[in-house]
Amino acid sequence: MIDTFTSELVRFAEQLADESRRMLAGAATVAVRVDVKADNSFVTEVDRAIEARLRELIAAAHPEHGVMGEESGSHDLDAEVVWVLDPVDGTAPFIAGIPVYGTLIGVSRFGRPWIGVLDYPATGDRWVGVNGVFARRNGVAVRTRRCAAPAAALATCSNPDFFRPDEYPALARVRDEVRYILYGASSFAYGMLASGRTDLAVDSGLKPYDVFAPAAVIGGAGGLMTEWSGADIHLASQGQIVAAGDPELHAAAVKLLR
Repeated sequence: MIDTFTSELVRFAEQLADESRRMLAGAATVAVRVDVKADNSFVTEVDRAIEARLRELIAAAHPEHGVMGEESGSHDLDAEVVWVLDPVDGTAPFIAGIPVYGTLIGVSRFGRPWIGVLDYPATGDRWVGVNGVFARRNGVAVRTRRCAAPAAALATCSNPDFFRPDEYPALARVRDEVRYILYGASSFAYGMLASGRTDLAVDSGLKPYDVFAPAAVIGGAGGLMTEWSGADIHLASQGQIVAAGDPELHAAAVKLLR
């Protein structure tokens, strides 16, 4: 059970996801202008338009809330509730037409992941979760699966090119211990971890807007997502992220990454 305050914000987060899905699905069939940001990542007019629209809706409904977004900066990060937005997670797959792109809508409460929505219009998938309470895929409850040993784990990594050279040995240690590691699924891999289809995710080069929504969903499904050090994710977290469906596997992965 969740309280009325939480329930209302979950509903509103899904309304935001409905809006982003409408905009993203409509843009998927037309050519879009692509720019390259200072960090060499791609951005399109669609990224900017979706974030602007979500910010407009949040400001109208909850002007007391803070917002952190990938494209337009942050405000009021010391508010009790902060919306953490990635309008198009997987912009490169979106440009290439590979259907693992989507919108991540996270809600932070007191600086920690609380509510998350992962929405993928190309596949028709949506994960919704409240950290420590529940997670659902397309309205059906999901749980992570038990897998305590790295040797039995199916792992994912969004892109090893996001890692700094000094981080490669840590990734190699994980790769050498797990059963298999799959690359390139973007944040869709986090949804599959929450659904019990994979066991471990190791990434670097990420920002809070990449991980707050997945952390809430994975936490709602019985797993956990932290920094490589094992420290909790917060609004200043940068780069190194590890998620697992089984706490024992997470502890083993943190040891390997250290």
